[in-house]
Amino acid sequence: MNGPNSSDAKASGHPKALTRRTVIKHLSVAAGIAGALPWRPAHGEAPGSAPGSAPGSAPGSAPGAEPPRLDVKDPAAVALGYVEHASQIDAKKTPGYVPGSNCENCLQLQGVAGNNYRPCSLFPGKLVSVSGWCTGWTAEM
Repeated sequence: MNGPNSSDAKASGHPKALTRRTVIKHLSVAAGIAGALPWRPAHGEAPGSAPGSAPGSAPGSAPGAEPPRLDVKDPAAVALGYVEHASQIDAKKTPGYVPGSNCENCLQLQGVAGNNYRPCSLFPGKLVSVSGWCTGWTAEM
């Protein structure tokens, strides 16, 4: 037997050949380590933002500018049934709607209380109306 694990291979000083199993094992360990490390954009900037722009601002916007408001015709808004005012929801057509629910009392809403338009984790880089609603609504805990 003159395979890579034979005594002849060890005696000749040749390193052990890489097997598919060894490569996959090392790649999975590397991927696990990479996934566990904190990820930060270069120089503390938001991903896709212009250099010097404020964190969380939309790509290409001026530094310190407020992100744009979410348009109800935006594909992401349409996909989640976003409306600017929860009063526009027809509860019969939208079985997931809970009376009294809106963006203001949703777990996904971010930002400072008191603003009429705030960031939402479901629509990155956009502001949503606090009186709005979408199918991604999740009750605050």
